[in-house]
Amino acid sequence: MGAELVGVFAASHGPLIARDWHLLPAGPKERLAAGYRDLGARLTAAAPDVLIIVSPDHWVNFFLDNLPSVCIGVGESHAGPPEPFLKDFPHTEIAGHPAFARHVVETAIARDFEPSISHRLTLDHGFCIPLLRMELKTLPAVVPIVVNDLEPPMPSIRRCAAWGSLLAEAIAAFPGNLRVAILATGGLSHSIGEPTMGAIDEALDRDCIRAFEAADRGALVDLLDARLPGAGNGSHEIRNWVVAHGAAGDRGFELIDYLPVPEVYVGCAFAAWDVAGR
Repeated sequence: MGAELVGVFAASHGPLIARDWHLLPAGPKERLAAGYRDLGARLTAAAPDVLIIVSPDHWVNFFLDNLPSVCIGVGESHAGPPEPFLKDFPHTEIAGHPAFARHVVETAIARDFEPSISHRLTLDHGFCIPLLRMELKTLPAVVPIVVNDLEPPMPSIRRCAAWGSLLAEAIAAFPGNLRVAILATGGLSHSIGEPTMGAIDEALDRDCIRAFEAADRGALVDLLDARLPGAGNGSHEIRNWVVAHGAAGDRGFELIDYLPVPEVYVGCAFAAWDVAGR
């Protein structure tokens, strides 16, 4: 028996969801907490042995002088978050799964993808805030995939969807008996460090959600190609959701909640895909 894709999920992240958690108004705080807990319950029920997390790196491992489009963490373990506002994150070391991670790399190269690899990544708030807020009792082994959502040139939307399909193929081809889930983090729309900082493009967010629900890859690519460039620099993290969508076969999208939260600068959303119907 080979590996099985047992869940595909997505959640927003943002430093203030940790640093200013105690300052958030009760309404959005309760909805954010409920969204993360819902995902945590679904992930726990899926019982993965390995969790692929797709997130950007926020200048922790890489900078402009060395910025891969896609980097896969193949190490035995990864370092926990370095940010002071995550000092209470319960894991300073997060176990990896080198055999599966290398299999993903080998599958990618065989299909003419060219990922970078790292034997030791530090997993920042993009990876760890969802893990913290999902209130997981235990963590599965984590295979981090860093996607450059920060600085052009970024992977195209079409390529991100293709990466999702590639992950599904790699999971299906892994020779071991392994349960694998995928978590995409980041987005939806937001703007950081720009004159528009704090702006949330709610119209784009809702159109994007509808495109995920419609399960038309071409229409989703066209929408994001046309509108992401003007939606704020943080909105490029929607690429990670596109990876998840591709892995789920472009269908079965379920929005758990969406709420624009100006206090954290982000159009926050939580979603799951029905992988049983792939």
